Amino acid sequence: MLSLVLGGARSGKSALAERLAIQSGHEVTYIATAEALDDEMTERIAHHRSRRPAGWTVVEEPLALADTLIRHARDDRFVLVDCLTLWLSNLLGTEGAARSGIERDALLRATAALPGEVCFVSNEVGLGVTPLGELTRRFVDEAGRLHQALAQRCDRVVFVAAGLPLTLKGTLP
Repeated sequence: MLSLVLGGARSGKSALAERLAIQSGHEVTYIATAEALDDEMTERIAHHRSRRPAGWTVVEEPLALADTLIRHARDDRFVLVDCLTLWLSNLLGTEGAARSGIERDALLRATAALPGEVCFVSNEVGLGVTPLGELTRRFVDEAGRLHQALAQRCDRVVFVAAGLPLTLKGTLP
C-alpha cells in the first residue's frame, strides 16, 4: 500500500501520516529527509521528534531516498517518509539537476516493488503566489511533477488543509 499525503505548511499532513502509521499496527520506520542547517529547521525537527513514539525507528536520509526505502520496506512494516519537498530541496540545492533527476527516477522505479505500507508526506507548493527566481520556479515545477507521478503510483492520495483530510484517491481507514 502506497500513500501520498499532501498539504501546506502546518496543515496537519504529518500528523495524519503519523496516525496512519499507528493505526497500521505494524512496526514503523520513519525516514526523515530534513537537515538542521539553521535554527528554524532545528526547531521544526525538534517539533516532529517530540510527536513520534519512542519505539519508532528513525532513519535520517536527505538524498538517497530510493535506496533507503528498498533497505527498510518490509511486509510487516509501515515506512513513513517526511518529507518529499525537503528531499527535493536538498537535491536541487546541493546536488544539481543531474543528481535530482537520477534520484527522482530511482524513487519512482522503487515504488513499483516496495513491500508493506509506505506513506510519503509532501508540501503542496503549487497553490500559492507565482515564485520569483529561476531556482524557486524550478522547485515548484519539479515538486508538481513528482507529486503527479507519485500520485499515479499510489493507492491512496490525501490532501490536508486546516487539519482536515480530503481523500483524492483510495480510502482512509
